[in-house]
Amino acid sequence: MGKKGNRIQVILECTEQKKSGIPGCSRYITTKNKKNTPDRIELKKYNPILRRYTIHKEIK
Repeated sequence: MGKKGNRIQVILECTEQKKSGIPGCSRYITTKNKKNTPDRIELKKYNPILRRYTIHKEIK
């Protein structure tokens, strides 16, 4: 019997770069517990194109 986990993989994408119109995108893959955080997550991650820390939002 396999136990189904609550952790799922999510993709985080930079929001500031999309607004600025600079080509390319900064994306990160992480996991979250869908039971504890059912809504979309936002994390500050490093954007190598903008060369600074920006807010990355979960995309589906």
